[in-house]
Amino acid sequence: MIAINNLTFEIGARALYDEANWHIKPGDKTGLIGANGTGKTTLLKLIVGDYAPTSGTISMAKDIKIGYLNQDLLSYESNKSILHVAMEAFERQNQLHTEIERLLKKLETDYSDDIIQKLSDKQSEFEALDGYNIEYRAHEILAGLGFSDEDQQRQLSEFSGGWRMRVMLARILLQAPDILLLDEPTNHLDLPSIKWLEGYLQAFDGAIVIVSHDRYFLDRVVNTIVESKRGKLIQYAGNYSFYLEEKALREEIQSNQYKNQQAKIKQEERLIERFRAKASKAKMVQSRIKALERMERVEDVDDYNPTVNFRFKFSKQSGRHVVRLENISKSYPGIPILEHTDAIIEKGDKIALIGANGKGKSTLLRIVANADKEFTGKSETGHNVTQTFFAQHQLEALHLDHEILQELQAFAPKHTETELRSILGCFLFTGDDAFKKIRVLSGGEKSRVALAKALTADANFLVLDEPTNHLDIQSVNILIQALRQFEGTFIVVSHDRYLLDNVANKIWYIEDRKIKEYPGTYQEFEEWQSKRMPNTTPEKADAKPVKTLPKKIESPKDEDRDRQSRKLNKELESVEQRIADIERTIKETEALMAEEATYADPKKLTEVSQRYEDLKSELQELQQRWEKLAEEIIVNG
Repeated sequence: MIAINNLTFEIGARALYDEANWHIKPGDKTGLIGANGTGKTTLLKLIVGDYAPTSGTISMAKDIKIGYLNQDLLSYESNKSILHVAMEAFERQNQLHTEIERLLKKLETDYSDDIIQKLSDKQSEFEALDGYNIEYRAHEILAGLGFSDEDQQRQLSEFSGGWRMRVMLARILLQAPDILLLDEPTNHLDLPSIKWLEGYLQAFDGAIVIVSHDRYFLDRVVNTIVESKRGKLIQYAGNYSFYLEEKALREEIQSNQYKNQQAKIKQEERLIERFRAKASKAKMVQSRIKALERMERVEDVDDYNPTVNFRFKFSKQSGRHVVRLENISKSYPGIPILEHTDAIIEKGDKIALIGANGKGKSTLLRIVANADKEFTGKSETGHNVTQTFFAQHQLEALHLDHEILQELQAFAPKHTETELRSILGCFLFTGDDAFKKIRVLSGGEKSRVALAKALTADANFLVLDEPTNHLDIQSVNILIQALRQFEGTFIVVSHDRYLLDNVANKIWYIEDRKIKEYPGTYQEFEEWQSKRMPNTTPEKADAKPVKTLPKKIESPKDEDRDRQSRKLNKELESVEQRIADIERTIKETEALMAEEATYADPKKLTEVSQRYEDLKSELQELQQRWEKLAEEIIVNG
C-alpha cells in the first residue's frame, strides 16, 4: 500500500530519519509511537507530501485515498453548519445533488429526451454512491463524536477548537479513505467519544496509522506498533501491551550482547596493550586492532523510563475535610449545569472527575478550586488546605523569557537548586536543558514545566484539569509516578484512562445535574457500570448521589413501577415495529424515485420526493423516541 525505503530527512544538520524503512500493508492498524521530537508528525507529513525527503523514497498506489487528521485543521473556518461541513466529504455526491436539482428545475419547462436521460444518469450514479443516505451517515458519525441534533445545525464558527477538530475528524471518516493517518485523534475527545471512535476504527476496513499517547486506545485499536527511535522505524507485531513485553525481551537480549561485546573488547584491548611494544608481536597486534575496528558495535540499551525519586512535600497537613460543597447550583443562560447538589472531598482522596464534554466537569473543577464564584450554594475550603490549580491556560502564564530552572526558582523559592534540578530531571529536563528559554519549548515541554511547577508548590491539594494534553506516553508515566507519590489530596479531569486507572481511588461524575461518586478505581467503576447498565455509557447510568452509593443493586418490587415498565416495553415494541415499517417503505420509495416513469413525470417525482423527506423526518423522530424509551426502561429497572 505504502512503501518507505531508505528514508532520510534532515532538519539543518540533524537527521530526523536516517535510512528508515517501513511498509504499510492493507488492513494494517498501526500505532506510531516515540518520544516527543522523534519525528512522528513529520513522518505523516512526509507520507502525504507536505514535506519532501532528503533522500530515499515513499511510494504508493496512484489511486490511493488518504484521510489525514492533523492539528493544522484547527485553522479551518466556515459559517456553515457542522452537518454541512461534515458532508463536504461527499464531494461527488454533493456535485450530483446540485446537478439533479438543476435538471429537475429545467424539467419543469423542458421535457426533452436529452434532459430526461441526463437526469436518469445522474440519479443512477447518485444512488450507486449511496447519495440518499449521506446525510444520515454524517448525522450518525457526528452523534458518535458527541454532537446533538441541535449542535449539528449550528455554525462551525460557533464552536471551540476542540469541537471543530471533531468536525474535521467526522469529515475525514466520512470520506471512507483507503488509509487513515490520525495525529493525536483523542486529544479533543471525551471518554464516551473515545470509546465510540475505538469501535469505529476496529470495524474500519482500510489501513490506519495513529499517533497517540493514549495506551488504552492503542491497545484496543492497533495490531502493530512502529517505534520512531534514533532515526529508525522499529516494528512490533502486536498492540501496545505486546510492544512493552516484546521490547523488554529485545532490550534484555541487546543488553546481554552489549555486555558480552564490551567484555570481549576490553580483553582484546588489554592483549593489544600488553604486546604493543614487542616487535615480534607487531603483526598480531595490528591484526587485532583491525579486527576491533571492523567489529560491528552493539549499542547499549537507552534508559527511556526515568523514575520519579523526589519526595513532593508540603509544610502543613490539611484537616479531614478538604472541600465541602453544599446545595450547589450553577447554570449558564438557558443551560443548567448543577442543581442543589452536595459533595465532600476528604483528606487523602484521589478523585477522577469523568464524563462527557458539556456535563460540567471543568465548571465543577473551577468551583472546587475557588476559581468560579458565580454559583448559588456554599463551597467551603477546610482547615489548613493549600491548593494549586493546573489548567492548560496556565501554559500561557509561563514567563517566556525565563529559563526553565529560573521559572521554578521564582515559583518555589524554598526549594534548593539541587532539589529543583532533581524535579526537572524527573520531567525529562536533564543537564543543560534546565537553562533552555521557555519560549523555545514545544507544547509538550511547556506542559511538563507547568506540571513541575504545580508539584513543587507548597500545596496539599491539587486541582488538575486535563494534565496529560500534549504529553507523550513517557511523560504520562512520569506524571502517574508523581501523583502516586503525592501524599496530599487531588482531583483530576482527564480522558487518559491509563492515568485514571493508576492514580484514582474515587470516581466522580455528573448525572441529572448532581455530583455522584463511585468509591473505587476507574477499572472497578467501568466493571460496575457494565454489569449494572449493560449497553450504556456511564453518562446514561443511574447511580445514587455522593456518599449514598448502594453496595448491591436489586430490581424494585413496586407494582406501579412494574406496570410502568410493562407499558414502556409495549410502547418500545410498537416504535420498533414502526421503525422497521418506515425503513422498508423508505427503501421502496428510493427504488420508485429511480424508476423512469417517476422521473419522467415532474409532478409525480415531486410527490415521491416530498413523501421520501416526510418518511425520513418521521424515522428520525421515532429513533429519538426509541432512545428515550430505552433510557426510561433502564432507569425503571
